[in-house]
Amino acid sequence: MRFALPGLLVIASWCVAASPPARAQAAGIEPLLHPLFQDHAVLQRDVPLRVWGQARAGEAVSVSFARQTVTTRADAEGRWSARLRPLAAGGPYELVARAGQVTQRVRDLHLGDVWLCSGQSNMELPVWRALDANSEIASGAYPRIRLFNVPQSAAVVPQSSFLGRAAWTPASPETVRDFSAACLYFARELQKTVDVPVGLIQAAWGGSRIEAWIGASALRAGGGRDEALDVLATYADDPAAALAQWGRQWERWWTTRPHAVPGDMPWQPGASAGDWPDAPASLGAWERWNVAALADYNGMVWYRTQVTLTAAQAVARATLELAPADETDMTWVNGVAVGSRYGAGEPRRYPLPAGLLKPGINTVVVNVLDTYRDGGLAGPADAQALRFSDGTRVVLDTPWQYRIAPSDTSPPGAPWQAATGLSTLYNGMIAPLHDYGVRGVLWYQGESNTGEAAAYAPLLRLLRDDWRRRFGPQTPFLVVQLAGYGMPPSSPVESGWAELRDAQRQAAAEDAHSGLAVAIDIGDAYDIHPPNKQELGRRLARLARHMVYGERTLAPSGPVARAVSRTQDGVGIAFDGITGTLATTGSDHPIGFELCDATQRCRYVDARIEASRVVVRGPAVAGAIRVRYCWADGPVCTLRDTAGLPAGPFELPIPAVEAPR
Repeated sequence: MRFALPGLLVIASWCVAASPPARAQAAGIEPLLHPLFQDHAVLQRDVPLRVWGQARAGEAVSVSFARQTVTTRADAEGRWSARLRPLAAGGPYELVARAGQVTQRVRDLHLGDVWLCSGQSNMELPVWRALDANSEIASGAYPRIRLFNVPQSAAVVPQSSFLGRAAWTPASPETVRDFSAACLYFARELQKTVDVPVGLIQAAWGGSRIEAWIGASALRAGGGRDEALDVLATYADDPAAALAQWGRQWERWWTTRPHAVPGDMPWQPGASAGDWPDAPASLGAWERWNVAALADYNGMVWYRTQVTLTAAQAVARATLELAPADETDMTWVNGVAVGSRYGAGEPRRYPLPAGLLKPGINTVVVNVLDTYRDGGLAGPADAQALRFSDGTRVVLDTPWQYRIAPSDTSPPGAPWQAATGLSTLYNGMIAPLHDYGVRGVLWYQGESNTGEAAAYAPLLRLLRDDWRRRFGPQTPFLVVQLAGYGMPPSSPVESGWAELRDAQRQAAAEDAHSGLAVAIDIGDAYDIHPPNKQELGRRLARLARHMVYGERTLAPSGPVARAVSRTQDGVGIAFDGITGTLATTGSDHPIGFELCDATQRCRYVDARIEASRVVVRGPAVAGAIRVRYCWADGPVCTLRDTAGLPAGPFELPIPAVEAPR
């Protein structure tokens, strides 16, 4: 679910249980138990069981489960929680909560392992869009795998419950179709060796940035975001003040960005800098305007138009209605910021502050940022209008003008935006999970952060530490390294995707309870959503077996570069994590190694396998200070082991040559 109104402030609401409530629960009374506790749920085995919910303030609540009964009392706001002793895997069980005359029964509960599957679109990608979908759906009956899909919602403050209906369901052809393919195939593979019920919680949102999944306090502790977080805090209580504050920050970015033109403020009425030709009356994707400069353009475009109002209209309450903007807009009326949203399919509805409109000519300016495929302000022409409190509507039918606004940097995103804001998805989708017991986390995200890869490793650490404060200090994190995407280059290139993969590698390698699933070889040059989620599920399960379930003799992934040294005539890279021996595909030697010198020049180099290491030789060795492998958005790289597991991308420093003594 996404929001149609400006702002993301969500009012907490309890969801009704998926199955009919017990008869003793009176009609119209909210469930005692939090919506996570429903029929068919899986609870985490071997840890204290935490159960919570809502009752009348001060009311005594009893909870019975597996021959245990505990009593607690709701606080002044009606919140209550109880703790039960740990239990081994098993079931089915019944959970009963009682308060006063109300009883709620939850049936078919199992103790097993719960995994939280989170990230952006490659984690969200459902079974019906993955490889061999029809067959997978038809055979998708796994009664000991239970599915819970957190409703997509965003908020500016942490929520206690979900926005929208949510339910636990056994995996079946009817339920797996729309569930995360990567998450499901992981559980299916895992159950071949870990014979316990598995509960899967999907909390994913396509296009989301990692900052949206980190709590505000953690982001503030990480530094560098205080201004935006202050705006977010203001937005919770006073959206209009926050909009004005954010507008000033956005405008400051525009006027101080690289190559800014002094005095260029396109949002101001009467702005004349730059060329403003007329846009097509129907608007729509700018790639289809038959304008050469926009035919394959990703970036910003300014739009502006005018509307003439009567004196009566100028003093009436009004909302600016815009068609969907692909992907992000920043909008002004008469030079005042009135709204900003992310979401390619979402119409914009921005209430205008009193006194902003005036009799006569009023100016509307919209900046649209697009980063992928089609971009622009959608049509039809009459979708853009001012709607007044009496229901009348004035269409913005003065011809829209546009101006291409190339920039070396991307504009800042409003901190309340759903998938690209700060803490918004943490607040709406992770906070409602409270401290529900989980065995571990699968994290597949990063595509939306490839333009700022240098900041990604610190953010991944922040997220990991933040979630561990909620779910447990040693919660395992299994990170999917971004798959290959894009055509292979013909010469060495710099790559934001490669840099982000290396940030993922570094963050996973430094933490004893984190691991990396390499996916570079199962990407798709033409599709950012590679469909082979079955192999990804197998690799994640293998990683979990090694890290979480103690199969230490099983290598967690493929060959991992651990050390670089200078040899007599080359550079050697030592690998561990090898099953069998090092091997190659499509060539008798590894392809994809580069050496880079102090001038940032990189060259492809010949490489040979020598036992458990790869040695590169050639003229480039003498001045080389770094070695890297598989370094491109969609590289060709052929090193693996005899189990067929690929070596992952990396960049490592080369030790300096020691001076003779």
